[in-house]
Amino acid sequence: MNPAPELRQPDSTNPARPAPIAGPLAGVRVLDMSRLAPGPYATMLLADLGAEVIVVGGGRAGLPLETVSRGKTFVSLDLKGDAGRAALHRLVARSDVFVESFRPGVAERLGASYEQLSAIRPDLIYCSLTGYGQSGPLRGDAGHDINYLAVTGMLGMLGPEDGPPAIPLNLVADFAGGSLLAAMSINAALYERTRSGRGQHLDVAMIDGVRSMMAMHYEMWGTSAAPSRGTSVLSGAAPFYRCYETADGRYVAVGALERQFFVALWHTLGLGEPPQQYPRDRWPLIEQRLSDAFRERTRDEWTEVFAGVDACVTPVLDPDEVPDHPQLRHRHGADVGAAAPAVPHLSRTAARAGATDRSDHTAEVLAALGMSADEIAAAHDQTEPTGLTTWPDM
Repeated sequence: MNPAPELRQPDSTNPARPAPIAGPLAGVRVLDMSRLAPGPYATMLLADLGAEVIVVGGGRAGLPLETVSRGKTFVSLDLKGDAGRAALHRLVARSDVFVESFRPGVAERLGASYEQLSAIRPDLIYCSLTGYGQSGPLRGDAGHDINYLAVTGMLGMLGPEDGPPAIPLNLVADFAGGSLLAAMSINAALYERTRSGRGQHLDVAMIDGVRSMMAMHYEMWGTSAAPSRGTSVLSGAAPFYRCYETADGRYVAVGALERQFFVALWHTLGLGEPPQQYPRDRWPLIEQRLSDAFRERTRDEWTEVFAGVDACVTPVLDPDEVPDHPQLRHRHGADVGAAAPAVPHLSRTAARAGATDRSDHTAEVLAALGMSADEIAAAHDQTEPTGLTTWPDM
């Protein structure tokens, strides 16, 4: 067995980078060449946990969205030229993790494939994050979250029975099946490296992440629990697991699946003796009773009524109301939005939200590698960033 490599301590003398966060990943350097949302969100989570994340851009790559840029250092390299590739390779030699989200074959043309970079750094953890993966008939196809949900059957379960499938934003494939799976895989590979001393290539496909999350629902499909789209117990068809409109035109969410919660719901609404929740032919009457009851008060009034009651009833908040929710404010303070670390609370090595600084630190970062001014000038791509850096005005 090869000796476990020691994690390097963060370089606190380099003014090019923000002060490192003393989290559990302190000493880990990540090079991020991913774009759009899944890769940058995954590396932001690593930065929250203390990793040093250097985003390598250049050419027409543009910058990632600002909301996934915190705690990172940005450099711009001309990877179409020898000098830019040489600079990248020098960064790789001092890095632990490399993340890319190109279609298969693109990284190789930039001198940044797993084979090329692992030859420089054999213990490199190299993460390729794509929609369809590195192999198979769709490996080179374009796609977005909606497409990955479609081919994994998730989209086929969402939405009303008599209408088109509903789209759950881009949360499921991009962020859950992509970002979170990538971050988990990187951490697992870093841990394995402490035993083997070896790096490896992580082929993270969003379709694989979504399919894994669908395991329970694949088994439910076609049974009485989920006969078809829009009829699953968990899709809103069950009257005790859905949203109800209140007197002010807003909504409350009801998740009273278990009998004790349903009984508490029924009694708190003052509806008398609670009926049995099954079979399904009881559902229309239960739904009508609940609908009529919830329309008698406003959303916030019902929130007060159900406070402290184990009935699984909560207000449906608009995004701009979230910072004022008492539980979220308790967990994160006033900064509930992009500034709040999204990782679990660790008791001893807490996550921290780093500052967002998307200015170009290429010269400082490359100088810290010992590169001369002429070498830096040759490698530096000062093309005006293009691509989606903020959402367009619609």
